[in-house]
Amino acid sequence: MTANTPSSLDVPPGSGWSLWTVILLKPDCLARRLTGPVLNMAAQQVRVTAWRTLYPTAGQVFTHYADILPLSARLGVDVAAELRRIYLGHPVTVAVGYGPDAAARLRAVLGPTDPAQAGPDTIRGRFGTDSLAKARSEGRLIDNLIHSSDHAGVVARDLALWFGLAAVPLSPHPTTLEESAHGGP
Repeated sequence: MTANTPSSLDVPPGSGWSLWTVILLKPDCLARRLTGPVLNMAAQQVRVTAWRTLYPTAGQVFTHYADILPLSARLGVDVAAELRRIYLGHPVTVAVGYGPDAAARLRAVLGPTDPAQAGPDTIRGRFGTDSLAKARSEGRLIDNLIHSSDHAGVVARDLALWFGLAAVPLSPHPTTLEESAHGGP
């Protein structure tokens, strides 16, 4: 592996990608000033060890959502146009979570994609205001506050995409990155 591949990121000895997850707080989360409450709720499942706020590029957004880009016809919405509308020119906060089975534990507290179907003990259930039915009727993608690495197998890719290779210290101890505009949870 070369130094330019996501899987070459330095993982602390004796650990593996199952100990890490990447958290993406979407523009609707930041617009509603929910960064602190959402990261605090996430921190009940994983230790949030680093975070930063940035304006994503089209390349980052389209790489991150490559799996749904071809689904415009099925979803009844121009996915690429919607991703541009939602993300370009709007800040996101990306964070790194650490702990046993980090991706799975965090995804459990996120709740279902549709906040209207999420329980009150989940991030989307507690803070979400949109629904899949409303989004579909308006011909847009749903606003659901947060995304995280689906499973340990994509953590290296997500870290490389949002933090850059070797740009984030993979330490279980909290670190505020200089780019952070919110100061964390």
